[in-house]
Amino acid sequence: MGGGSVKDLQSKKELDELVSNGGAMVLHFWASWCQASKQMDQVFSQLSTDFPHAHFFRVEAEEQPEISEVHSVSAVPYFVFFKGGKIIDTLEGANPSSLANKVAKLAGPVNSSDSAAPASLGMAAGATVLEAVKELAKENNSAKTDAQSSEIVDDTLKTRLQQLVQSHPVMLFMKGSPEQPKCGFSRKVVDVLKEEGVEFGTFDILSDNEVREGLKKFSNWPTFPQLFCKGELVGGCDIAIAMHESGELKEVFKDHGVLPPATDKGKVGAQNSSSSSSGEGGVSDSSGLSDSMKSRLQSLIKSSPVVLFMKGKPDEPKCGFSSKVVEVLRQENINFETFNILDDDEVRQGIKVYSNWSSFPQLYVAGELVGGSDIVIEMQKSGELKRLLTEKGIAKKETLEDRLKKLVSSSPTMLFMKGTPDAPRCGFSSKVVNALREEGVDFGSFDILSDEEVRQGLKTFSNWPTFPQLYHDGELIGGCDIVLELKNSGELKSTLSE
Repeated sequence: MGGGSVKDLQSKKELDELVSNGGAMVLHFWASWCQASKQMDQVFSQLSTDFPHAHFFRVEAEEQPEISEVHSVSAVPYFVFFKGGKIIDTLEGANPSSLANKVAKLAGPVNSSDSAAPASLGMAAGATVLEAVKELAKENNSAKTDAQSSEIVDDTLKTRLQQLVQSHPVMLFMKGSPEQPKCGFSRKVVDVLKEEGVEFGTFDILSDNEVREGLKKFSNWPTFPQLFCKGELVGGCDIAIAMHESGELKEVFKDHGVLPPATDKGKVGAQNSSSSSSGEGGVSDSSGLSDSMKSRLQSLIKSSPVVLFMKGKPDEPKCGFSSKVVEVLRQENINFETFNILDDDEVRQGIKVYSNWSSFPQLYVAGELVGGSDIVIEMQKSGELKRLLTEKGIAKKETLEDRLKKLVSSSPTMLFMKGTPDAPRCGFSSKVVNALREEGVDFGSFDILSDEEVRQGLKTFSNWPTFPQLYHDGELIGGCDIVLELKNSGELKSTLSE
């Protein structure tokens, strides 16, 4: 990677210490195999020279999974901007002008007489940087041509990934092979599986970049290794080790029937068999628990309409599964209470028996068990979770108008278009995307082809009959012609920054 004043981060502890100092700081998540990462790093290094008051660091995403997972990195290059000990902005993808503008906004000019020349990659940028920018522009243009067939490719890849994750009851996607692992994290998970005594299949993601990149989006997990059981993601290295050490991994394997008979025994199995009869909402009769423990658990479960038993706290989750459920509940915009099972082993073990559910997190609604991470996420995707919360009187039924108001305000600048920014499905949408990118404007987008209710409803909501439609701060700017007129007159950027 390039030189300049960029330093490589080696641990989350180091990052936490740097963030706590409160200065202006930028992280570049990269990968050695990604050409766009390498080209953007040339820009990144140049900016570190142009803006000496900010600190520039790079993180090799797959070699630092703990840092990548905290920042939900699902693709590289990816940039995170810090100031005052907080994240103030992010940027995904190879967009040199946006990166420069964000750095300039973060760090400010070097002195009062400085212009924002570096932010437009002007004279301050060296020849190699400008060449990299030109190369990226070529790649972005060629990508638009390829985008028309991307949906077919995605469907084909999705089918392949589904077949791969289900090819063995326990499946590990790793770097290298079990006999010759190519990274320490993969080696650790192989060792864990061998200690658990389970048979498992593996796939070397270094041998197939399409699978490597596709699986990150398929599983919504940014790093490797990735461990699957019966087609469901368990997690990465840290989670696999933590579950192994606590005994929960064995319980997951037992629940899915993948342990060999000799190991499919013991205290946990005896507890579950003693709780075979099921009560309301999947809660067992808990005959193995004392009356005082049953009373305490019932009191905790009913302490709030929505209660999450998790590892850690909502703002400091200690496992990826707990973090995901917290994120889902926050997206549903409901109040919920939590109990950190790491603080009380009596509750941790007791509620497994009470609920007849062997792992965490566990979500309860109106005193009834909903399930764990996978079930909650699937229910949110299908809309079933919102329906349940509405039926129980916990969430108000959302009208179409409420939904549209939320959507148009979901990003400061929001584009309702046909397709996606990287794969637009009509020429007008493509033109507006290009105009916004040329102006270095960050924007959210919604594919109106994916939701007919939104597509028709927005026409009435905005009193605007066609698409695309561009909004800023929840207010309609206009369609393609208006956006292009604003751009040509030099007013687009100022309109979207007011």
